[in-house]
Amino acid sequence: MYGELGNKLVQHAKRTQNLTHLPPYQTEAVRAVTREVRDLEKDVKRILEPFEGYFNPSSDPPTACALLVDHLAIRRNKRCLLAYHRGRAEKLEEMCWDGKDVLEVHQSRQSSTGQGGSSAPSNDESSLSPEEEEYFRQYSDMLAAYKGQWTDIDLTGSLEPPKDLFIDVRVLKDAGEVQTEYG
Repeated sequence: MYGELGNKLVQHAKRTQNLTHLPPYQTEAVRAVTREVRDLEKDVKRILEPFEGYFNPSSDPPTACALLVDHLAIRRNKRCLLAYHRGRAEKLEEMCWDGKDVLEVHQSRQSSTGQGGSSAPSNDESSLSPEEEEYFRQYSDMLAAYKGQWTDIDLTGSLEPPKDLFIDVRVLKDAGEVQTEYG
């Protein structure tokens, strides 16, 4: 059925959100969805061949319906692929902000599950695609350059304001006496 493989990718991405690590890239599933998109596009071209560039949907409703179904299936598969890849990219960005290195996380997973375990990839195999590794590398470099501009501020700290009435404040430099509106 059209879109079934794309739906599996989306479900996989949804499960990945709550994990501390990034599971292996679903190469075969992504290729299968891409193949399905190409097959559907070929089907659309085959259907439109007899019309020689001009097609009036109101004159041939069954053909128009077939084209619509193919078109919607193509769009859905593409959206599923985008959702899968965006979920992985967000996980990589989260790991960058947390200061984790993908290779260190990968090696720690291998040592904790055992090198012969089926849940961890082999020594040669990374859980990331080559494109994801490059994205992670470039994002890390960009983040390091951005953090370098703000050396006095910890950008990786919590963004949630404190809920306590009184808080401890640690100062980096003595600014003398500071007067607030409450004294």
